[in-house]
Amino acid sequence: MKRAGMVFMLGLLLSLLAACIDSAGNTGEGAESGDNNGENIVNIGYSGPLSGAAAYYGENTLNGLELAVEEINEEGFEVGGETYKLNVVALDDKYLPNETAANARRMVQEDDTPIIFTPHSGGISALQVFNEQEKFLIGAYSSEPAITEAGNSLTVRIPPSYDGYLEPFTKYSMERFGNKLAAIPPVTQYGKDWAEALLPHWKSEGGEVVYESSVDFSKDTDFFTLLTNALEEDPDVLFIGGPSEPTAKVAQQARDLGFEGGFMIMDQAKLDEMKNVTENDSYEPFEGAIGTMPLVNADYPGVPAFVEKYQEEYGKDPGSEAGFHYVAMYIFVEAMKAAGNVEDAEVIREHIQEGLDNLPEEKKVYVIPSIGEDGGFEINTRYGSVEDGEIVPYTGE
Repeated sequence: MKRAGMVFMLGLLLSLLAACIDSAGNTGEGAESGDNNGENIVNIGYSGPLSGAAAYYGENTLNGLELAVEEINEEGFEVGGETYKLNVVALDDKYLPNETAANARRMVQEDDTPIIFTPHSGGISALQVFNEQEKFLIGAYSSEPAITEAGNSLTVRIPPSYDGYLEPFTKYSMERFGNKLAAIPPVTQYGKDWAEALLPHWKSEGGEVVYESSVDFSKDTDFFTLLTNALEEDPDVLFIGGPSEPTAKVAQQARDLGFEGGFMIMDQAKLDEMKNVTENDSYEPFEGAIGTMPLVNADYPGVPAFVEKYQEEYGKDPGSEAGFHYVAMYIFVEAMKAAGNVEDAEVIREHIQEGLDNLPEEKKVYVIPSIGEDGGFEINTRYGSVEDGEIVPYTGE
């Protein structure tokens, strides 16, 4: 009889525990939009590479997002007479599109995320297959033009399209070094697309592509054989890119093998971050490189305060990926306020321009006057080159 009573009590306790978990809607990994311990919480999704070769890149994107959320949550923001705070639900996708898709489905179902950020084109494309049906907005951090060309109504492309880099990068490299190019982009879809855009442009300007291959940063850590084969063709310029850390290693190893030409750096890699992983913390190995202007060298109104806060929080300078995620989070919040809605992705998307218009001046880490009809933020792209060991602006003139 005592044993039967104990079994009954154990069953009752298990039932109560299950009911508590079910009523919470989750097990502590993220709260649903709505009341949570007396607060209204909006979950913001993030799926990116937080392990593997691109982990440094993924962490930087997430840092910018979380810094904005931390600031916003100091007072919260008001929508429809209610005060809301944000909660970031971040999952590692290892830079794999199928993992991005699985993460997004989980966040939508378990956390009711109206917005999901992802910082790579493969993951963005994977989400575009179903985000309109499942009603969530993609915060797309990639310069891949195909992202907006897809015509997805719930995608916002955050950085400028890379097709704006082709002419100035080509002009600078040819004028300074010559017209023979060796192309070694990453094997990712982003790398393939960048190469497919650049190489025909290079040839149309009178250039010659003397070597073409690719690198898989998820598998390769030594690039000796690849670079030896490329340098045997005596190129004037190397076209490289991907996450900053492995891109820096490719450039450094090319120098170690005697390469004296220039580098065209795809926009995912950042010159200042590449410098940070060199042995002497120097731009010297990248002399003659051209890429995007590092955020710390830019003169946008919100940069000084953002750089100071980022340094305090993370002990290093922010890259553009951190800055873009920071400002994008503020823009989305302003859009929610203008829309009077924190849950409906379609309504929030309709008010993105108002979000841009209402963005406080001190939060303008980038000045983004408008969003195009295709869903891409419109911004004046700035370029930087390494001259005598320093970053200098390049206007393309």
